[in-house]
Amino acid sequence: MKGIFVILDGLGDLPCKQFKGKTPLEAANMPNLNFLAARGEMGWMYPVKPGFVPESDEAIVSIFGNNLISSTRGQLEVKGTNINLTRGDLALRVNFATIDSLEKGNILDRRAGRTLTTQEAQILAKAINKIKLPCKFIFEPTIQHRAVLVFRGGFSDNVSGNDLVYVQGKSKIEDKISICKPQDDDENSQYTVNVVNEFLRKVHEILDKHPVNQERKKKGLLPANYLLVRGAGIEIPKLKIYKKWLSVAYMPLEIGFSKYCGMSVFSFDYPKLKGLDAYANLYEGLQKACKFSIKTLRKNYKKHDYAYIHLKETDLPGHDNKPVEKKLMLEYIDKTFFKFLRKFAPPNNIKVVVTGDHSTPCKLKAHSADPLPVLFYNGSVPKEKKFCEKEARKGTLGSMTGGELFKKVGFVK
Repeated sequence: MKGIFVILDGLGDLPCKQFKGKTPLEAANMPNLNFLAARGEMGWMYPVKPGFVPESDEAIVSIFGNNLISSTRGQLEVKGTNINLTRGDLALRVNFATIDSLEKGNILDRRAGRTLTTQEAQILAKAINKIKLPCKFIFEPTIQHRAVLVFRGGFSDNVSGNDLVYVQGKSKIEDKISICKPQDDDENSQYTVNVVNEFLRKVHEILDKHPVNQERKKKGLLPANYLLVRGAGIEIPKLKIYKKWLSVAYMPLEIGFSKYCGMSVFSFDYPKLKGLDAYANLYEGLQKACKFSIKTLRKNYKKHDYAYIHLKETDLPGHDNKPVEKKLMLEYIDKTFFKFLRKFAPPNNIKVVVTGDHSTPCKLKAHSADPLPVLFYNGSVPKEKKFCEKEARKGTLGSMTGGELFKKVGFVK
């Protein structure tokens, strides 16, 4: 193996008052990551381009050298859920969410409080899949509040989602639902939004009265009574091929992306959310992810040229404004996964690149256009360094876009 590429999802942040003006990464005690930084170079990266606020799919698609039009979030997540697509099938990423009513349209929580259990999601999905439409469709819950939706047939993907927070250029979170709208004058686009909007209306009618949600209300929990959809796609993605890579991926997005890129995908079943403590579930998932990544690298590093490791959990505290949780997650990754890499990479002459896919500042509770720190361990002469946003901006790698990263570090010619 020549190189290992690690993405810590939502890594970048802004100064937090809880840490007296430091970011979670600056405040975190990460001796093993700093060991790698001291023996390498640092820089900073705009995942797509300066001023652009990327979603995770846009970031990884760009970093791996593709144009954003090469794929959509819906297509990648559906592929990661093992649902077969044919051209013309409309694929969408979905969140179970909570609204007050269709008439008022206020979004109370985009993820139903992160307390929707796997069993509850499956029961609700069973009811959703009984809806009658003029076309066939598949609704499949994936992990926690996430799901995918496929409408079979000849649809348009030139349509918007129903959550305005995912419209590029928005300066603040919109807490109102929208209807899906056509983005051209084509009759098929209008037909597509008519079908999707009718489906979403019927879903709300079913979910709002469903016994699962009635029981959640009695317990003081937010009902999962609405679906937020985004990332419409009908064309099968055409992404650059990375056949000599292995990928450790466990979320539908990263699994689907890695499969389309021709990587050897190693995955595991994410722990089911059973109780009300979403963060206990996230820590269980993070522990499993770190352990599985170490095991996969040990077993397979001689069979592949490169590895792509994507750790998702660090993004969630940013969305929930929990900087302490973000710091604790970073420290856990350091004392497990990066402790392993510190011992594993040098004797095997493996280069390591560590960065994020986007910044998720806690105080914003959303992604931002802020650049990300980049660490490139290449076994150079040790110099005292700390891997964080501020120090990376002084690094010798300088500034780059996501599409320039692999060339800078020699992962592609």
